[in-house]
Amino acid sequence: MKRWIQTVSWPGSAVGGSSWSVEEARSQPPFLAMAGPQAPRLRDHTLLGPDFHRQRGRRLVLPALASQTPDMTSYAYTRVQDGDEDSEPTRRMSTKRPPYFGLTGDRLSGWVTVACTTAMVLFGYDQGVFGGIIITPDFLETMGNPNPSLQGAIVALYDIGCLFGALAAMFVGERLGRRKTFLVGVSIMSVGALMQTCSYTVIQMIVARIITGLGNGMNTATAPVWESETCKPSRRGKLVVFEMVMNIAGFAVSNWMTYGFSFAQGSVSWRFPIAFQLAFSVVLFATIPWLPESPRWLLMHGFEDEGAAVLAALHGEGATAQDAVIVDQKMEILEAVRMEKDISPSWSDILHMRTGETGMLQRLLLGAGAQLMQQLVGINVTSYYLPLVLQNSVGLSNNLARLLAACNSITYLLFAFFGIVLIERAGRRKLMMSGAVGQAGCYIAISYCLAFAGPEDRRYGAAATFFFFAYYLFFGVCWQGVPWLYPVEINSLAMRTKGAALATATNWLSNYLIVEVTPPGIAAMGWRFYLVWMVFNVLFVPVVWLFYPETANRHLEDVDWLYRDNPRMVVVLGNEEAVQLERPQRFVEAELRRAGRAPAAEVGDVDLEVTSGDHLRKRT
Repeated sequence: MKRWIQTVSWPGSAVGGSSWSVEEARSQPPFLAMAGPQAPRLRDHTLLGPDFHRQRGRRLVLPALASQTPDMTSYAYTRVQDGDEDSEPTRRMSTKRPPYFGLTGDRLSGWVTVACTTAMVLFGYDQGVFGGIIITPDFLETMGNPNPSLQGAIVALYDIGCLFGALAAMFVGERLGRRKTFLVGVSIMSVGALMQTCSYTVIQMIVARIITGLGNGMNTATAPVWESETCKPSRRGKLVVFEMVMNIAGFAVSNWMTYGFSFAQGSVSWRFPIAFQLAFSVVLFATIPWLPESPRWLLMHGFEDEGAAVLAALHGEGATAQDAVIVDQKMEILEAVRMEKDISPSWSDILHMRTGETGMLQRLLLGAGAQLMQQLVGINVTSYYLPLVLQNSVGLSNNLARLLAACNSITYLLFAFFGIVLIERAGRRKLMMSGAVGQAGCYIAISYCLAFAGPEDRRYGAAATFFFFAYYLFFGVCWQGVPWLYPVEINSLAMRTKGAALATATNWLSNYLIVEVTPPGIAAMGWRFYLVWMVFNVLFVPVVWLFYPETANRHLEDVDWLYRDNPRMVVVLGNEEAVQLERPQRFVEAELRRAGRAPAAEVGDVDLEVTSGDHLRKRT
């Protein structure tokens, strides 16, 4: 078998009497090797010879071997005969399939987004589907016509499953990695969906709902972390918010699905909408297994070569693990990992408030608090029960209530896209505060209208319906995505899985309580029930203003540095770096300094670099 050899040589006088060459050898260029009179001939991207440093990749670095800088004397391709011993390794290399089907850069990270987005669509579908099923006559008859409290239990115990799923992700997610945890969650959720579809009693349905929730809790705790750790910093906020917008898309699909099947007769009117969850599972099983693991998880667990390879694949543009930009990213992550391992507390330390100078306890509470606030602003008072609310509080017919709930989901989806535009421009803090103000105003108007609504005057009912729609406008733009993004950004790398899982568990626990009390609360308190959520919205404006630092336009590691410099920071007001929208200048300067001393950028007297056109060039 013949190979091409690309050779760059230096005269013996320049390097102490020995002639040296850099060879690029393969059936087609470039395959790198180093050869010399005192070095054995090896392959596999190895640099060999006296005083040479083993290094993989496209960048070749020649250390200082003499005071005189060698001159490049030859540069040529030569075709030579290869021995039999070279045939088999070369053949094996040529047949090796590229990872991720050859996808790199934006195309590869785009498929990660597809998987995470599908999980969030499924999450939204599950949130909305039982809102239409719970008023389906055949379902109620099959389940023995449960009273409002039992209806609330059937719907709400799903959230208990989600709670335990999120807690499970907190303990096993760091051991399994993002990708495997995600697959386990999808598998459990699929089993639960099948069991729901085949249920004939309340007990069967409750058990199936809990199992489905267990899988969904693992998915919702893992997907935002995986997305945030594989995407570029400038896109992190937009992508996570986009996924939550697609959560609304799933909610919209479920509303139209249950409305359409409400005209069907028999059990298909509710069994098919439940079974449709499995369509999303098929997409997830077809994508997750071949996608890359989080490079941050790999580097944190000692898989440095694999982590650097994933960073290069996600960067694209033909990058390799030795390129300066990849080395810089890797060193930034490893630096954060080393510092976290030196000071990372156990759960016992956290519970006893022994977290050292890291601000970990504050950061865990801020992430969990964002998810708690998302529930207490009142979204699931209406997202689970909007048809029931329009029937019982406004007085609409069953068919009209379903239709308006479906129409509302479309407007909710359309307005949520504005959140993608505003997430980096307005920042996390302004979105949460302005959204809380708007939502409080809507609940005041809803309470007032429902207080005067009645069969003899439908105008107040119509006005209340309008403000339910307006509430979704504010929530979709401002609160839909930020609470899911914030726990990932605020927590350190070592605590990111635990922090995101704890925040998600907080979301599901508060979600359960709200969904459980809503049907009896509406029945007992009427219009006064909505004033409770108005009070919470008003309260959260000063909470965000005083305690929540801005995380927009920052690298994930920037927040670590902020808390290392301010380990006891609780009130952020007055700390300019904590609240400003732009990335603090010192973090920008630190990144430039790291890039300026990247190990592969300049070593010794001569730096040989393979450029994008596969040419060698010398820099002195």
